Amino acid sequence: MEFLTTIFYFIVTIGILVLVHELGHFATAKLFGMRVDRFSIGFPPRAFGKQIGETDYCISWIPIGGYVKIAGMIDESFDTDFINREPEPWEFRAKPIWQRMIVLSGGVIMNVLLAVAIFWGIIYTSGKTVWPTTEIGYVTEQSAAQTAGLQRGDRILSINGTPIRYWDEIESAIYVDEMGKDLTFQIEREGSVLTLSVPRTIIPPVNEARFGILPRGVVPVIASVQEGKPAAGAGLQAGDIIVKVNGEPVDFYTLPQRIKQFAGTPVAIAWRRDSVAMDARLTPTSEGLIGIAFNPRYEGPVDRRMFSFLGALGEALIDSRNAVGAFVQNIYAIIAGTVSFSESVGGPVRIAQIATRSAQAGLASFLTVMAWLSLTLALLNILPFPALDGGHLMFLAYEGIFRREIPARVKIFLQQAGFALLLVFMAFVVYNDIVNF
Repeated sequence: MEFLTTIFYFIVTIGILVLVHELGHFATAKLFGMRVDRFSIGFPPRAFGKQIGETDYCISWIPIGGYVKIAGMIDESFDTDFINREPEPWEFRAKPIWQRMIVLSGGVIMNVLLAVAIFWGIIYTSGKTVWPTTEIGYVTEQSAAQTAGLQRGDRILSINGTPIRYWDEIESAIYVDEMGKDLTFQIEREGSVLTLSVPRTIIPPVNEARFGILPRGVVPVIASVQEGKPAAGAGLQAGDIIVKVNGEPVDFYTLPQRIKQFAGTPVAIAWRRDSVAMDARLTPTSEGLIGIAFNPRYEGPVDRRMFSFLGALGEALIDSRNAVGAFVQNIYAIIAGTVSFSESVGGPVRIAQIATRSAQAGLASFLTVMAWLSLTLALLNILPFPALDGGHLMFLAYEGIFRREIPARVKIFLQQAGFALLLVFMAFVVYNDIVNF
């Protein structure tokens, strides 16, 4: 049943994204009077479909996208029957370059508009939740933040001159607003205002590791409990939140230190399981361990900000920009070799897993993931690679600059080579998904 659910959400997610993308090409082609011979979800060969008017609406066998076959255009179908004929008024090749560019960009534009519309709707109906604190509650050892000199208790006032009001703005400044730049932090420490410089070279990519700070108000949530260790004997379970050690409150930062103080000595541990308070006595090992792994969870003050209809649009554009920035960071990190290619690239299996988990978390979560995937699809398609929209645009750019079209046989060769490479890439990502499943 779980497998069928995963397949269902994958089909829904990919189906919507590809449908929206191809509708962009279809609508713009019709707008400029071009004849559309085929509207396909999936790449050839054709599986099944229905002819309506001049267009064959179909599903094709290779599930790595879709295409709209426009008369007079060399595309994924590799149809060249029209080459030796004079261009007809309804053909792609008969239209001005600017119209052809709009048609080729239509899919990307639709994917971007879908993402913005999703973010806009969620923000307008539900608002945005922000953490109204800029005080550092934890600094990861050997992180960029520690190297830069940031400390627990510091309050971040600004980054590169931009005031910081909410914790959410910190990562946005580091990884999006000031992407690629060195950073200057203005902080308040024990009543004094200090300035710290952070070279960009010491900041890891967003998908490899975080900057290394957590806000005040982060609590330790147990991720796992080792069998046969003191925590297991006391009844602690994954998901519990430890709140006190020997009667004193602890947080994500102070918990390990407090437990180590009682190495080999019985100590009282108080924790919370959902809304139920629980406690027990246990004896840490001689190394000061109780056999748990824990993760941070923010439980400090939270503000929900609501927006007007147009205000929500502005926030949606910011979220879309942030998503694009994260994508660019990831591509840069892959090219620079600072992150593993296999860990950074996901295929159908990973998409299916993400879609299913997000759907289980609620409609807003599912739609948010779809918005991110829609932007990713748009950005991938605009890359200047044969067989993608960006490759076609590259051909048109050449035609516009040199006032002559690339020979048809060259286009076909590049298209076939690009398509073959896409198939190899698809095979790799599917294999990578299965290996890491």
